[in-house]
Amino acid sequence: MSLWTLTQSALLAANGVAVLNEARFLHPRGLSVYAIREGAVSASSLRGQVIGVINAVSYLRMPLVVLNSIVIFVKLVFG
Repeated sequence: MSLWTLTQSALLAANGVAVLNEARFLHPRGLSVYAIREGAVSASSLRGQVIGVINAVSYLRMPLVVLNSIVIFVKLVFG
């Protein structure tokens, strides 16, 4: 496995997390930021850390568009 493949895998995983809808998917499963605010989940627990990562990746949507465009361009040029 090359560094390029690893980078593409990380980008794919970030895309998958970024498109999760908080109201329809995360909140019913207790993975929204509201679970921490309501006190149902501790922010320092593993579940709280996962919620924090999901929330942080949702702010990366615009940089992900740029990175996806770069990857598509490189794949088109170099195969």
